[in-house]
Amino acid sequence: MTNNAGIKGMANPRRYGIERVAYWMMRLSGLGLLGYFVAHIYETSNILRGRAGWDSVLAMTQTVEGHIFLTVIIGMCVFHTVNGIRVMLGHSGFGVGTPARPDYPYTPQSQNARHKIGIYSSIVLACAAMVYGLTVLFGE
Repeated sequence: MTNNAGIKGMANPRRYGIERVAYWMMRLSGLGLLGYFVAHIYETSNILRGRAGWDSVLAMTQTVEGHIFLTVIIGMCVFHTVNGIRVMLGHSGFGVGTPARPDYPYTPQSQNARHKIGIYSSIVLACAAMVYGLTVLFGE
């Protein structure tokens, strides 16, 4: 069996469902948070330049684009945390169901409704946190 679709076929969520969406969102949010971590270290190191240096770097986050960027970071952080807890619970054996003989259509016991609810909950909580973040950042 060949993978003629390449990366597009691997990333296609229609074939694998919400689990594939959660897989990609987990990886992308992890890379985004890693990038933010590096940028945050750079930002906070500017305090060594004195108050003027700190204020100039902090001014970048006090714009509309900065607020939107921080809101996306909030969403990525909440999704990565909640989905990570779901994955850790699944790896610990919570909510994966009992082993069963693989019959057609070969649906794994671990991809049951409990885990799908966990994925949807992660997305909903991330959206709620982003809305709250937007309210706080733009509500001044």
